[in-house]
Amino acid sequence: MSGVLYGVGLGPGDPELMTLKAYRLISNAKVIAYPALEGSESFARSIASDAIKSDAEEIIVNIPMSVERRPAQTAYDLGALTIAEKLDEGKDVIVLCEGDPFFYGSFMYLFSRLSEKFKCEIVPGVTSVTACAASIASPLSARNEVLTIIPGPIDEALLEQRIAGSEAIAIMKVGRHLPKICRVLEKLNLTKYAHYIERATLPNQLVLPLSDAPKKAPYFSMILVTKGNDPWL
Repeated sequence: MSGVLYGVGLGPGDPELMTLKAYRLISNAKVIAYPALEGSESFARSIASDAIKSDAEEIIVNIPMSVERRPAQTAYDLGALTIAEKLDEGKDVIVLCEGDPFFYGSFMYLFSRLSEKFKCEIVPGVTSVTACAASIASPLSARNEVLTIIPGPIDEALLEQRIAGSEAIAIMKVGRHLPKICRVLEKLNLTKYAHYIERATLPNQLVLPLSDAPKKAPYFSMILVTKGNDPWL
């Protein structure tokens, strides 16, 4: 019989935010897989490192540092082939994924390649959005308020349209798009309601009003906007 493919969410970075189920699966795993940017250590593996057995077989899915989609797709093709070999041998494979596997998670690219042939189980994780809300000690939304989650890389005109029509907003994948996002929020007079969060839950976490944010932002950064509402009142 084939092995089972597990997509395991690790949470935003703090190892203590892994679920008990995630920790159990990882600590018992004989084969684990995880993505890593070429030339860098895997962030996913660093979160789970204390749970990984010394004799576990590790499959690294090396992702090229490129804005083009094709190189990354090729990397996931190759990673899926290696994982499939282990599953065909009857071995379960635990795939580590920062955050939640199905919330902008890297695991979904392996899932799309393998789920039709192999049994898959998903272990959800704490998302970066909820972690960032906790870091600023502010509710994301309440009662009938609608939360809109927007990826930072989208076109500036579309970004403005989505923000203008939203109540509470989480802007993800800020990175090099920070200047564009700041322009839009300033144009909509929302800067005063915006918080900048960088590397949420990690020791080097940075939380600031957007007006005090650095000029450059890493990929793992987010902006939360509540438009000045007090939804908890």
